[in-house]
Amino acid sequence: MSRMIGTVSRGLRAPIIRAGDDLAKIVTDCVLEASADDGFAIHDRDVVAITESIVARVQGNYVSVDNIADDVRAKFGGETVGVIFPILSRNRFAICLRGIAKGCKKVVLMLSYPSDEVGNHLISLDAMDEASVDPYKDVLSLERYRALFGYEKHPFTGVDYVAYYEELIRSCGADVEIIFANDPRAVLSYTKNVLNCDIHTRARTKRLLKAAGAEKVFGLDEIMTAPINGSGCNEKYGLLGSNKATEDQVKLFPRDCQDLVEDIQKRLLDKTGKHVEVMVYGDGAFKDPVGKIWELADPVVSPAYTAGLEGTPNELKLKYLADNDFADLSGEALKQAIKDKIKDKDSNLVGQMVSEGTTPRRLTDLIGSLCDLTSGSGDKGTPFVYIQGYFDNYTTE
Repeated sequence: MSRMIGTVSRGLRAPIIRAGDDLAKIVTDCVLEASADDGFAIHDRDVVAITESIVARVQGNYVSVDNIADDVRAKFGGETVGVIFPILSRNRFAICLRGIAKGCKKVVLMLSYPSDEVGNHLISLDAMDEASVDPYKDVLSLERYRALFGYEKHPFTGVDYVAYYEELIRSCGADVEIIFANDPRAVLSYTKNVLNCDIHTRARTKRLLKAAGAEKVFGLDEIMTAPINGSGCNEKYGLLGSNKATEDQVKLFPRDCQDLVEDIQKRLLDKTGKHVEVMVYGDGAFKDPVGKIWELADPVVSPAYTAGLEGTPNELKLKYLADNDFADLSGEALKQAIKDKIKDKDSNLVGQMVSEGTTPRRLTDLIGSLCDLTSGSGDKGTPFVYIQGYFDNYTTE
């Protein structure tokens, strides 16, 4: 009988991990113990994935509100700064905003609307249409925003982020003016010094601001790129991908973790004789169909992975084959014809109709999304994920 199980994703429980722990050893031991405990064998091209928060914690990669304030003050001179396009998040941005506000005399906070970059809505599209507001052109003051839309609260968190961010900035000793616009250049009517906090559109935003006459432009990825008073840092991503650790600290996105994934791969090869792929993962790249939140507040899904995870899937669409190439076959003859077709498929199916409808995304983004959903973000206690059969197909026995 043919094998009946395809891809399997397992969340692996781990001990509570602290700064300085030997993470490569812990991951290797957890995989081996899980294999023995659950009775699964380790195979070539299995995948072990480690959540980025564990990697950053082991690295001790934290910065404080005061560290952020010092860096912002050094870069902008402690005067008025336009803080534009932040996401609406107590976990992801609020602590960073405290540090930014402490490093400024005044913050001009410019929020995108009707939603932030990752889909958190300030207002609904319907409300915006009813108010005859053009999000491509209209710049709204706080007073105009309140007159049109009132005091909207986030449907999941119950937070009015406009009021929350305003109060937070004032509590840090800075003046604040809030505007709403989607063209980054709109902030230049208020200040020529800009900190753009968008994640995936940051390069374009900086380019537009500089071309329009901004004097000082830094992205969130350029704040905390070097240690301050012994703090952590991230040379590549700065504050992007950071998470709240305490009321006064954020944990940064992990740095320099390519050696880690290759170390784990080598340890598992030495222990099992199997070539297992290894990756570090953060947010999965998917969108919630109800809340409309795009779950990618990290700068990338995977900051480090072994070479076997490079590339995109190269798959045939089985239902296309069944309905077109082999529409006259059924039963065992259809099964065998499809298997033969898979075995003979081209090494690159890009542009071929037979691959239409397969997922044209990078393997690390796809697997990272699977891992993020498997491990969860709460109290499951499974920061490692072990995946088997991901690279199998219909012909694998």
